[in-house]
Amino acid sequence: MKVFLGMSGGVDSAVSAHLLRQQGHEVIGVYMKNWSKNLPGMKCPWAEDLADAKRVAVKLGIDFRVFDFEQEYKQKVVDYMLAEYQKGNTPNPDIMCNQEIKFKLFADTAFEQGAEAIATGHYAKTDGKNLLKARDENKDQTYFLYRISSEIIPKTIFPVGDMLKPDVKTLAEQLGYAVAHKAESMGVCFVGEANMRDFLAEFVETKPGDIVELESGERLGTHDGAIFYTLGQRHGLNLKAGLPYYVVKKDMDRNIVYVSRNLNSLNLWADTIQLKDVIIRGEDDGQGLQVRIRHRAPLVDASFDYDSNKLHFAESQKSLTPGQSIVFYRGDICLGGGIIA
Repeated sequence: MKVFLGMSGGVDSAVSAHLLRQQGHEVIGVYMKNWSKNLPGMKCPWAEDLADAKRVAVKLGIDFRVFDFEQEYKQKVVDYMLAEYQKGNTPNPDIMCNQEIKFKLFADTAFEQGAEAIATGHYAKTDGKNLLKARDENKDQTYFLYRISSEIIPKTIFPVGDMLKPDVKTLAEQLGYAVAHKAESMGVCFVGEANMRDFLAEFVETKPGDIVELESGERLGTHDGAIFYTLGQRHGLNLKAGLPYYVVKKDMDRNIVYVSRNLNSLNLWADTIQLKDVIIRGEDDGQGLQVRIRHRAPLVDASFDYDSNKLHFAESQKSLTPGQSIVFYRGDICLGGGIIA
């Protein structure tokens, strides 16, 4: 079978290329050039990643191509992310990248060029119909993949989905891949969470504002833009010593960040949450679900009302942040999910 494999320059896609070849597939490696802009103090590593991916392709003797999606990535992922932050939400660009770029634009382009299937180095599995959790629970990436369409799942292969991450690295070492111990990349053009502030500051105008205690209305300090703060956040507030403060509310119009010392603040906890942009694959009654409220968070019991788009938790959950996703599971099957409204 002719398989177009997305190769990021990392260890997971490198090992995926080897496994696909071993299974007898005709493999075409593809580097998706999604972002190349350097930011102050942050060099985009796309050229190094491309070189790493190409080295693996040469070593394996497989065809290698570059798909330039930079314009589409800016429109579909970055512009979406910036618009959400400006509304006061905290979006997940990786989820939107998977939905719009890797499992739509890449897939469409690959099939136009003769692919019979696509593959990526994600930790996930399929049974030919459903998206399933990976064997390695610690590395499972179905949270980021929940929005991919039902049509693409039967045409997708996740070669490392049945492997544990340490075994992937060991195999890469045995194969002589230089990327065996390469650091993992994250976020928008691999901008990790610590640098998201710098990334946003490059594109969005911000101004200082007040940090106010919710209960007393007392002004405790200043911030350099409400856009940078997330509900439940307690680090980076630089407030006076004592018990930690948590961000419990944001007023984007007045540029105020509200905080509280009360971990039991009703603003932090919810037993029902409104979702939007819900995607569900297949028939499901929404009862007796398990859901993940953020990547690597433990699964929690919940039920979903399809008429109202409201999710009801068996036990109250903390720091449910508008713009983030909640993903639905039934056993090992990832059914879909929605975005916190």
